[in-house]
Amino acid sequence: MKLVSWNVQWGRDASGVVDLARTVREAQRLADFDVLCLQEITRGFRALPGGPGDDQFAELRALLPAYTVIEAIGADLPAQLDAQGSRQGVAPMQRRQFGNALATRLPVAQVFRHALPWPADSTAPSMQRVALEAVLDAPGGALRVLITHLEFYSLRQRLAQVDELRRLQQEAADHAAHPAPAENDVGPFAGTARPVSAIVCGDFNSAWGSEAYTRMLEPLAGTPAFIDAWTALHAGATPPPTAGIYDTKQWSDGPLTCDFAFVTEDLRPRLRSCEIDGATQASDHQPIVLELS
Repeated sequence: MKLVSWNVQWGRDASGVVDLARTVREAQRLADFDVLCLQEITRGFRALPGGPGDDQFAELRALLPAYTVIEAIGADLPAQLDAQGSRQGVAPMQRRQFGNALATRLPVAQVFRHALPWPADSTAPSMQRVALEAVLDAPGGALRVLITHLEFYSLRQRLAQVDELRRLQQEAADHAAHPAPAENDVGPFAGTARPVSAIVCGDFNSAWGSEAYTRMLEPLAGTPAFIDAWTALHAGATPPPTAGIYDTKQWSDGPLTCDFAFVTEDLRPRLRSCEIDGATQASDHQPIVLELS
């Protein structure tokens, strides 16, 4: 199974040009992926730098017709009015939505959208964050893939969000150990069984070795702990930067390693490769390409 995780900044490259189709082509060049996990996909945010399209989730479905495209919205805001009070040329009821997308050609069982904690922090701007979870029938056995994008400005919020990701893993393990049967074959009360094995990937806005990063790796009660797939396969090495290599305007403090693919410890024997592509300039972040046997 091949997975690509990438903060694509709504398809905006390091020079500021938005082209979501180019972004998808770059991901396809990197790997014949079974799962594509994208952060910073938008709907109704035409005023963002570069001018993304009205509905990038629909764009992804058109660009990847052989894939199931699943969305999860974090920030969900009213339509933006221009100086004349009109809605900037977008559909009258179109809200501004910002979140994550998962595209997969694997069979999808349950899908969960987890609103992450957002404790008040008056010292920094912030937005609601989300984790999108899909249970996939993957080669080698079912597993859960979670894609997320943690808060940028507030350490307090990032730590709370890491704690929630860890709690969600424990909850899934409890469902795996104590599954409930479906009420019937047609209603929403489906069986609750879920696999323990999980991949959690995305932009953690947390430096490699930081407090939030190390907390993610701490032991978990009742389930295998998370490991960093890159460091597991590159023992003793420091990962290359994943942001700010080419876009030095947004990242004036210099490059940073803040994008990760964490996997549960039980998946360690199935890790075949995990690489960070440092060549593409199709975003301000660099993509991660993960392969499991």
